[in-house]
Amino acid sequence: MVKFYSKEYTYDYAFPAVSLAYFLRYPNPYSRHVASTDTISRHFDPETQRLTTVRLHLKRSRLPPAVVKLLPKSVMADRAGSDGSTQSFILEKSVVDARQGWMECESRNLDWENVLSVFERHSYRRAVAAPEVAEGLNGATAVTTPANPTAAAGGGGVAGMETPEQTHVAVSVTLKSRIGEQLRKKRQRWGEQASASSVMGGGEESASAALGGWGKQPQQPQQQPQQQQGWFSSWGSGAVRSAIESISLQRTEKSQPKAQKGMSVVLSRLRSGGIQEVLEGMRRDREVEI
Repeated sequence: MVKFYSKEYTYDYAFPAVSLAYFLRYPNPYSRHVASTDTISRHFDPETQRLTTVRLHLKRSRLPPAVVKLLPKSVMADRAGSDGSTQSFILEKSVVDARQGWMECESRNLDWENVLSVFERHSYRRAVAAPEVAEGLNGATAVTTPANPTAAAGGGGVAGMETPEQTHVAVSVTLKSRIGEQLRKKRQRWGEQASASSVMGGGEESASAALGGWGKQPQQPQQQPQQQQGWFSSWGSGAVRSAIESISLQRTEKSQPKAQKGMSVVLSRLRSGGIQEVLEGMRRDREVEI
């Protein structure tokens, strides 16, 4: 079973400002669990005007108590603290097309993937805000646009803060637990080997029957109980996987709105004081303990 989460919303900022805020979003008051961010590679294609960036995030968190109870001790050993505290590396790839005004971002976890695989995708698209139309006293209409937010805030000089554009965002998260899959694959291989052995042994049984049973191998009475035990174990693993995915989905439903608020904080800092205000906010957020 796989769980999905999706949501769409709009920022009242132009695409250049939102794409810049995306790369400056860690840390913020809603994501202090992000310990570090490193850029692995960055490439700009002059023909397509696209920037491709690969980054690595280190995130610290605590496993929900319900998940800790479901996981075997062998999985938890040397990977989580006694209180369920863990850390995980997140690989992120983003492609920005400044000419067409879109950005595609994908990320996945590199740790705990056997317990839960999380694939997250963000799509950003430029969307021009509709102008406000006001009707005058004489029946005439006047078209107005939002005031210049940068000028109202005393400057800042960040591109994308002075236009009435908006940026549309579509988020999707796929959650899949793989608990018990390796054991299930091993059992499947064992079953295939047992079937192959029984087919190859069919000729020997016919020969022994012709000899009146001489040389016939004794039956294996444990085979059926082993199959039944494997079936019950497989059912148990499936229930654990479903529970882990459901708990993770609930956690995602709470964390994604916080991520949206975190981006809004960074955008507000860009509006009020530009890059300098964002960097100062990062410094303050790092000083606060998780």
